[in-house]
Amino acid sequence: MEGRGVTDEAVSSACKDGDPITKDYMMQQTMLRVKDPARSLDFYTRVLGLTFLQKIDFPSMRFTLYFLGYEEKSDIPADIKERTAWTFSRRGTLELTHNWGSESDESLTYHNGNNEPRGFGHIGIAVPDVNAACKVFEDQGVTFVKKPDSGKMKDLAFIQDPDGYWIEILSPNNMVSLMLP
Repeated sequence: MEGRGVTDEAVSSACKDGDPITKDYMMQQTMLRVKDPARSLDFYTRVLGLTFLQKIDFPSMRFTLYFLGYEEKSDIPADIKERTAWTFSRRGTLELTHNWGSESDESLTYHNGNNEPRGFGHIGIAVPDVNAACKVFEDQGVTFVKKPDSGKMKDLAFIQDPDGYWIEILSPNNMVSLMLP
């Protein structure tokens, strides 16, 4: 494994079929802690085009959850019970967690996982045209970690949200060419 990662054979050996009960499981959400929900909601809706799905307050624990996803606004149920069940049935949603008061704590920052010690890396957003998306991001003043024409991996980009989390911007059609030697 040293220097090259895990072999294809080792990957095949490590990956097993799940218990039959898992056949209806799905990846439902990724949670990011945010310092200022207004800034984060603006970024994820206006800049990345996600749809706000639902807000859930937990007053006794002093935090709020905001759920976003790539969904049609007209599909969101009006009834709160239906909306909650619907929100938690969507694939690949983003949960922004705001701990009340964090927006006024000057010293608070969240670890993005890309500085030492490393851990969480990024979320990924698929777009039809990476360069067109990045032009819009540039026009909106988004912070870039990597532009599509820089680095060894061309035709993909990394941007940062208001809390410094990295977001990979990729086009599914470009990914095969990135894998070629």
